[in-house]
Amino acid sequence: MAKNRCKYTPKDYAGKLALTFLHNPLTALLAIFVLAIGYLSLEIMPREEDPQIAISGGAIIVPMPGATPKEIENVIIKPLEEKIREISGIKHIYGMAMNNVGIVNVQYYIGQNREISNLKLYDKVMQNLDLLPKNAMQPIVKPFDIDIDVPILSFAFYKKDENLSDAKFYKIIKDIQYRLNRVKNVSKTELKGAHKRVFNILVDLNKLKGYHISLGQIANAVKSVALEVPEVKNRTKDDKLVIFSIPNVIESTKDVANIMVANYMGSPIYIKDVAKVEDGIDIKDFRSAKIWAKDIKEDKAQYTLTVAKLKGTNAVFVANDVLDELKKLKPILEKEGIGYYVTRNYGKRANDAVNELVKHILITIAIIAVMLIFFLGWKEAAIVTFTVPAILAITLFVAYMSGQTINRITLFAFLLSLGLLVDAAIIVIENIHRHLHEHDAAYKDMDTIMVEATDEIGSPTNVATVAIILTMVPMLFVSGMMGQFMRPIPLNVPVALISSLVVAYIFTPYLARRLLKKPHMHHHKHHFEKEEKLPKECDIEEGDKQ
Repeated sequence: MAKNRCKYTPKDYAGKLALTFLHNPLTALLAIFVLAIGYLSLEIMPREEDPQIAISGGAIIVPMPGATPKEIENVIIKPLEEKIREISGIKHIYGMAMNNVGIVNVQYYIGQNREISNLKLYDKVMQNLDLLPKNAMQPIVKPFDIDIDVPILSFAFYKKDENLSDAKFYKIIKDIQYRLNRVKNVSKTELKGAHKRVFNILVDLNKLKGYHISLGQIANAVKSVALEVPEVKNRTKDDKLVIFSIPNVIESTKDVANIMVANYMGSPIYIKDVAKVEDGIDIKDFRSAKIWAKDIKEDKAQYTLTVAKLKGTNAVFVANDVLDELKKLKPILEKEGIGYYVTRNYGKRANDAVNELVKHILITIAIIAVMLIFFLGWKEAAIVTFTVPAILAITLFVAYMSGQTINRITLFAFLLSLGLLVDAAIIVIENIHRHLHEHDAAYKDMDTIMVEATDEIGSPTNVATVAIILTMVPMLFVSGMMGQFMRPIPLNVPVALISSLVVAYIFTPYLARRLLKKPHMHHHKHHFEKEEKLPKECDIEEGDKQ
């Protein structure tokens, strides 16, 4: 390496970075490290088709047997809505009055702490129980969170064997649901369209009025004996703990019919005195779903099993784990005469969407490289092209460390900033190219040219980049669902632009020093010596004249 005797002191961070890494032996290792962490981040980052939006809320369910929708609205819905509006952070309140039950749905503002908001909602309902009528049952406060409620997989199970009973069909699917719910990173499973075996109590309202009994009393009577209630007794003489439990007393229609509801004029009133009990499916649920496929001759009733994942986990990995678990159960399903179809695979869609956008990014990089060859030359184009994957690698790593997922919006942010990412590298390499072809280039060593050319454009390039970053800042303050959905753009574009500066100032001079050479400029040298006197302080070695 030629010794540099014509000193140049950088004034900007651009020149200082170029000078620091120009001959640093760790620069090449740094480049390999940057590309490696980018590739690993791309592979292990959780993949989703769309970013998960944190929308949460809750529902207050108040049963009131025998009440009409009008009564429910006046004595349950309106009082609850008035009290819930006192809670801060509530965006919308929707009340629904139906026969025998009132439901108040609450949606919190996006960005509200879900746990704190749920606690406020529960406390407000419990503090105002005295406002509810006496014949209303205990309210149920049920929070919901869209982060875990959106399924990534759904399966349609149907009966191949028509002799398979509904009760057994339901039991098998419930067992499958239990198995899938134990898969790692599965947050929630739901079974829809299923008609499980139940005991239907057909109440005679005239008899009910005659005995002065409410539907709530019947419901409480059934509930009191429908569960196994463990009880702990005293210790025995040998100091052993005795535990016994009451068995489930409801095993047949006769057991239901003999449940005592109340006393009327000193005589016990049983369910069989006021109602008829039948063994069958849930007759109150009129909903059903049908499945049709090429290998199914006619429409068949199906049960839909949905699977949701935990927030921030990889939809591709979770979906594959669930499908692998279901494959293990396939022999059992075939033996029982049950078939299924995968009607939704969010993991596959997310993986395909991410791979497609990554492919487009690579195509865009190739187009940029070809375009730069015509304007700068193939060596300069190769240097600029290297900076693009390096910048994307740094941005992906920062996104992974900050807990983001890779999805269509994240990759759209990369595509949006792709044209901006090469600006800094192009400016640096173009200025280096210009310095190499100036009249006095023959009398400067290559190190001085690299550092001076980089330092010269540092300040204006920094200002231009900051100006572009500031245009993205307002997107951070967009509220509501759209703000949550588009959040990856203002988070990732500024990181990519800052990375583009660092990469351009470190790797562009480093690669240019090794790939570019001074052109032969004998006429430039003669012109320079004739017009201007060679500075005395510059002693150029023979190797630097080439």
